[in-house]
Amino acid sequence: MSTPVHEDPLSKERAHLAASRSALRAMREDVESLDLTDVTANWVNAAVLESQIEERVKALADLSDTPLFFGRLDYLHAPGAERAEGGEGELFYVGRRHVHDTDGDPMVIDWRAPVSQPFYRASKKDPMDVALRRRFGYTGGELTAYEDEHLSDPAEAALTSRLLQQEIERPRVGPMRDIVATIQPEQDEIVRAGLTGSVCVQGGPGTGKTAVGLHRVAYLLYAHRERLARTGTLVIGPNRSFLHYIEQVLPALGELTVRQATVDDLVAHVEVRGADEAATAVIKGDARMADVLRRALYSHVTLPTEGVVVVRGSRRWRVAAYELEEIVRELLARGIRYGAAREALPQRIAHAVLVRMERAGEAPDDRVQNAVARDAAVKAVVKAVWPPVEPAKLVLRLLSDADFLAEHAEGVLTEDERKAVLWAKPARSVKSAKWSPADTVLIDEATDLVERTHSLGHVVVDEAQDLSPMQYRAVGRRCTTGSATVLGDLAQGTTPWATRSWSDALTHMGKGEAVIEELTAGFRVPTDVIAYASRLLPHIAPGLTPVASIRENPGFFDIRTTTEGTADVVSACRELLEREGSVGLIAADARVPELAEALEAAGTGFIGPGEETTRATRLTLVPASLAKGLEYDYVVLDEPRAVVDGEPDERTGLRRLYVCLTRAVSGLIVTHGAGLPSQLV
Repeated sequence: MSTPVHEDPLSKERAHLAASRSALRAMREDVESLDLTDVTANWVNAAVLESQIEERVKALADLSDTPLFFGRLDYLHAPGAERAEGGEGELFYVGRRHVHDTDGDPMVIDWRAPVSQPFYRASKKDPMDVALRRRFGYTGGELTAYEDEHLSDPAEAALTSRLLQQEIERPRVGPMRDIVATIQPEQDEIVRAGLTGSVCVQGGPGTGKTAVGLHRVAYLLYAHRERLARTGTLVIGPNRSFLHYIEQVLPALGELTVRQATVDDLVAHVEVRGADEAATAVIKGDARMADVLRRALYSHVTLPTEGVVVVRGSRRWRVAAYELEEIVRELLARGIRYGAAREALPQRIAHAVLVRMERAGEAPDDRVQNAVARDAAVKAVVKAVWPPVEPAKLVLRLLSDADFLAEHAEGVLTEDERKAVLWAKPARSVKSAKWSPADTVLIDEATDLVERTHSLGHVVVDEAQDLSPMQYRAVGRRCTTGSATVLGDLAQGTTPWATRSWSDALTHMGKGEAVIEELTAGFRVPTDVIAYASRLLPHIAPGLTPVASIRENPGFFDIRTTTEGTADVVSACRELLEREGSVGLIAADARVPELAEALEAAGTGFIGPGEETTRATRLTLVPASLAKGLEYDYVVLDEPRAVVDGEPDERTGLRRLYVCLTRAVSGLIVTHGAGLPSQLV
């Protein structure tokens, strides 16, 4: 005899899911049906309102393969009410966004709401007034299972959640997805940290630091929406492939307004057509270059040697040279930006003229002061004393003119360092120069010295360990009046200028007060894989705490010596493609063309990093230089020695290898014809 629907918990939950989806559709239809005809004063307001409505409609999209809710909380008492004996509790469904019925009553509570917090934080030791926590299992968008934790029962509350483990270990195809169903207490503390403070998260492979950063953005937009709507938010990633990989996470949480960019995007004042040697890039990325630029810029200011005479009608008004010098020195002492001081100078001179007019019995007003400031004689003085400077031309001269560089780098850069940054063949103009990525950061610094960079409300920077001090400064000036979330792993620094200390990095950003948090629990990388990769830690990041995998599934791990060259590598890829999930073939950049040819010859389809995997094509061929931040269910790592040898020095090469070894979520095959690096043996 079948159980009636009203007694079957799974059927009841499915019915609530169906009702919630129906309510979400109704919410969307209500927005779509809004008539703007008589509510806007003009076409500008109408366009703005229409845009806002379009964004709201997008935010209310119901993704068919994404469950509306993933958990339920049954409280002993009504949240916020006094916990009296026999008080009536409430239950709440926790999901990716808020859904309400036609009466306005909540059917799903946003995971960011305070009432949802116990879903992530409640424990046997601190139940947080939760009687029952229910997790739901899904296949696609269909609810297929549930699991209860009675937190008042110590024995049951101590059990490991089976559904939680399954969700963490679930194979993935396509871009990164959100982790709202699996956020752990230590991650939740970082996600819900306040907007006013900056946070730095040191996290090894698979600890979820990227997901934590993205969910922190979503939480801050929920908790401080009006403020961040005015000031803006930004997510900075290491490259376009990485940004493409993470770009669906925030939209899946209903957040569509967050800009994503690389550091190169932020500083793209000129076209990059050149590249620096590693040693040169390290010097250009050194924070000392900021002092050199400041000196070079303000060297254009000269103290006046003659006074200025302003003619107004039949009267002549003179400001002596010593008074002009006092004005210039006062502006220099204030330390305001070059451009702002240059704009203030004619007004200061005009004010000195107005003082003389008043002493002579006249009564000039602001219009007279502005007219004096625009006087040709005053303009001539300003141009001579405080001339305009184009940031790109300033950097061009520094890198082209040995004498100019030597003058302003004296005591800052050594002679050898100056020689290293000078162009062998000076460029004739800004447009013809073969600018390098490091040069554009210098131009960005010079631009900020002239005119203040716009500050956002919150900036997240991922894979931050690879930034140079000058790049940290470029990121920091995008949030001078806001806060930042800095994410990275010192062991994964793969640039010659990679940071060795988060304290130093945060100081360069201007966020020295930021709290440094460390995530050491590994949720994504299998135990055997992370243990093997951790053999490199003493050589690349001594003293760093190794990641401890908490996964129950040890994963698949194998090391194979190839006898048939690339044929064995292709065979390993095909073997892994027989399993469910995505597969990444990671190799030293120089070996990628050969492997691509071998895959094509074998008829094995593949895509490049940044392209989206599909059910039909699940293999991605990844150059080692682009592997950072990406994850695949299974990985074939080709020739570890070649990965190490492809970098300028062994330390950087071993760090690159550490990154490549830790991209696997479920299994790893290491193939090699040459010997393995001694650090792995």
